[in-house]
Amino acid sequence: MNDALEIMKKQATLNIGTIGHVAHGKSTIVKAISGISTIKFKAELERNITIKLGYANAKIYKCDSKCVRPNCYQSFGSSSPDRLSCKKCGGTLKLVRHVSFVDCPGHDVLMATMLNGTAIMDAVLLLIAANEPCPQPQTTEHLFAVEIMDLKKVLVVQNKIDLVSREQALEQHDQIQKFLKTSNVSGPVIPTAAQIGVNIPALLDFIVNYIPEPVRDSTARPKMIVIRSFDVNRPGTKVCEMSGGVIGGSLVTGMLRVGDKIEIRPGLVIRKGNRFVCRPFVSEIVSLKAESIDLSEAYPGGLIGVGTTMDPSFCKADKLVGQVMGKLGFLPSIFHKITVEYSLFPKTTIQGSSKLKEGEHVLLNIGSTTTGSVIGRINETSGEFDLVKPACCEIGERIAISRKINNHWRLIGHGEIKDGTCIEPEYDAEIDDAQRKAD
Repeated sequence: MNDALEIMKKQATLNIGTIGHVAHGKSTIVKAISGISTIKFKAELERNITIKLGYANAKIYKCDSKCVRPNCYQSFGSSSPDRLSCKKCGGTLKLVRHVSFVDCPGHDVLMATMLNGTAIMDAVLLLIAANEPCPQPQTTEHLFAVEIMDLKKVLVVQNKIDLVSREQALEQHDQIQKFLKTSNVSGPVIPTAAQIGVNIPALLDFIVNYIPEPVRDSTARPKMIVIRSFDVNRPGTKVCEMSGGVIGGSLVTGMLRVGDKIEIRPGLVIRKGNRFVCRPFVSEIVSLKAESIDLSEAYPGGLIGVGTTMDPSFCKADKLVGQVMGKLGFLPSIFHKITVEYSLFPKTTIQGSSKLKEGEHVLLNIGSTTTGSVIGRINETSGEFDLVKPACCEIGERIAISRKINNHWRLIGHGEIKDGTCIEPEYDAEIDDAQRKAD
């Protein structure tokens, strides 16, 4: 099953994030494309806002008959068949993309959550509401995040054009172009009205033709970024009938199969005096899913759910978010201290872009991990960071740096891990033997 089209039929192969200021239509644009509302939690439904990362998959089709661009592109849910009949002209709709959307919150106090989502993004939709001046504070901060993660493909969605006149929309379009020139980010601007489905085919056209399929290495060692974890057992379930914990995330490299022995790092972290003890969770894959589609094997790209034999209490309520999963014995090292080559944003809409100081407490985003840290030795370009919570990461990995300003963590800079001090993970004796055999 190495054929790209065969993989695309069952699982998404592209992760697209939706970012931007609060209430600019991020969740609405995802629903317009996928038909799925990413606002699911009680607090989100009550306030009609995104608080946690939301997820939805969609298949994009192209009509092979009389429909012309961009109206030849249509989207449906991920459980749809590979070919459909075009209701516009009677032709055949053929599958051309299978996409996972990562819907990020727009509130400033949830910036760390948004940064966690960027760890698995291949491209982004930057939502800008046409009925507000551009840029808004979180539009700027989210654009900084795009620069940090070096995301090259950005589609700017000028949403809510139904609420303004043509002249106002054109005036704001100029504002958007000027705003983009202040950064290293560029991309086409697509006007839409997601609430009523205006110009969605044009957006699909750009997703298909502007954003390429990333080059993936399915032969490398599997590495999965964990962004969700669940206990799927209902209250009152008998012990003998309970299912193991479920891990949600995206494979960065490699592939996973049902039956694979896996580990999750750093795992259970215990502090003993001045040192950390890390005991990775070791388990076995019992099921793989892409939304409602069962998989026998999972490939890089797209969001998947992994059923395990783990004690579900360890997975409950997203307890494993920020950890890394892969085959037993083949994951990156666990660091408790890292040396980072960094730079601060010279252009920021908030106070606090002054130099970092020894002993200062800052917040770091490493992959999908959010951890506090205390700055050790530091100069204007590099510094040592003692992590409050150990992280499984690699040399060369990008990080985001936030500082507490007016009781909120605000993004102030970014960096790259150059070195670090590792923690040797501890396993049970029988697991150590299995690792040696695997090596």
